[in-house]
Amino acid sequence: MSQPIDLFPISVLDLVPVREGGTTKDALDEMVTIAQHAEKLGYRRFWLSEHHNTATLASSATAILISKVLENTESIQVGSGGIMLPNHTPLVVAEQFGTLETLHPGRLNLGLGRAPGTDMQTAHALRRTTQETAFAFPQDVIELQNYLKPLDEQGPVRAHPGVGTGVPVYILGSSTSSAQLAASLGLPYVFAAHFAPQQLKQALQIYRSEFQPSEYLAEPYVMVCVNVIGADSNEEADKLATSSDQFYLNVVRGSKNLLQPPLDTMDGQWSYREEMMVRGMSQYTFQGDEETISEHLGKFVAELQIDEVIAVSYIYDQEKRKRSFEVLKQAASRFNVIQQDSATSNV
Repeated sequence: MSQPIDLFPISVLDLVPVREGGTTKDALDEMVTIAQHAEKLGYRRFWLSEHHNTATLASSATAILISKVLENTESIQVGSGGIMLPNHTPLVVAEQFGTLETLHPGRLNLGLGRAPGTDMQTAHALRRTTQETAFAFPQDVIELQNYLKPLDEQGPVRAHPGVGTGVPVYILGSSTSSAQLAASLGLPYVFAAHFAPQQLKQALQIYRSEFQPSEYLAEPYVMVCVNVIGADSNEEADKLATSSDQFYLNVVRGSKNLLQPPLDTMDGQWSYREEMMVRGMSQYTFQGDEETISEHLGKFVAELQIDEVIAVSYIYDQEKRKRSFEVLKQAASRFNVIQQDSATSNV
């Protein structure tokens, strides 16, 4: 059985969106503010993504952003959601994260993804190789892990800093192949249901059925990233969600608009086909007031036996975004009380 939602970790993934009317510097400052707010609320992790060649997101230099957040928080786990390993050599990543772990012991997470986080032309510019680097992902993960092991397990090439740091590794993905890799390596599995939900249930089933215990993890650990838009009323949440709808419409159209203010309605903003594509991408969006989110997210967690939820919130107004994370935390507490009351009544 999955735990009541308030008893297992809730975390944040930030893509550092740049808002219409704001600057990239504003987005980076807001990243720190949101991380501090999440820490104050008791969130487990604050992760940052890696995207390239887009003016709409300021998360290209992920390790630098992680360092900035670590320097401005005290206890929350900080990491990558994730480092797109085809863009980097394993040794460089080990050195970067080994350095961060040395500076901030026990607070670092290293989430690794197979996708480039950009288009193929930009991916070539990043690593100057072809698509074949994605096929080397399993071997690259193992090589990276080895660089972080104790000195007596090292080969002639070593990461300094990095050796002996044991930075925890997480496998990110949105497909069954990533689930198989996480299971075979005995690592935690993080599914990107916030934008690619289609294979979620199948991937989790494969991960659990094929999981092999490892020195890192004794049993499967499932983390799922979803969209969350919390507010003081369902009506307010519906309006705030139009910024998220416009964000995903950008993806569908291949346009590069900055994060837009909310609209009264999306009517007339998209075609029926575009709306269906956006709804498909953002299927796992939990929006509404405390009671609504508690009910819907609670059922989702219980059905899929999820161990941890990671929330993404594309909300234009930063105070509203901070309020959304407060509502999610309150919704978690409400769900916990409901579960406890239900258990008591059945005794």
